[in-house]
Amino acid sequence: MPGPALTVWYNTRCPVCDAGIGWQKRRLVEAVKAGRIEFRDINLEPEALAAYGASLEDIRRRLHATDAGGRLLVGADVAIAVWKATPGEGWLAALLGNPVILPLASFGYDRFADLLYAWNRRKGRW
Repeated sequence: MPGPALTVWYNTRCPVCDAGIGWQKRRLVEAVKAGRIEFRDINLEPEALAAYGASLEDIRRRLHATDAGGRLLVGADVAIAVWKATPGEGWLAALLGNPVILPLASFGYDRFADLLYAWNRRKGRW
């Protein structure tokens, strides 16, 4: 059986990240059950993306994913890939993933991720 079309790595110790992924899992229940998309806790497999040069801290800072072709996605690109797979959210992927908006979406995602990462570090969520 082929692997999932998308494997998303995230930090379950971050309450915002964990809640957001929990919400997406509920929206993608059929895709998860069918094995088309998988959500994995990086804290259980901290070296999982080392071959891509991604450290545990990199993944705690920003979402990371691998697609069916083995390509690494990071940050806003992961969110867009998840939205593409989520019923009713394709429009959001199309809007924020278009070539004109994507740089702004990536900038906004990265700034929010930086703030969230700093907040989690201050709270000792590692």
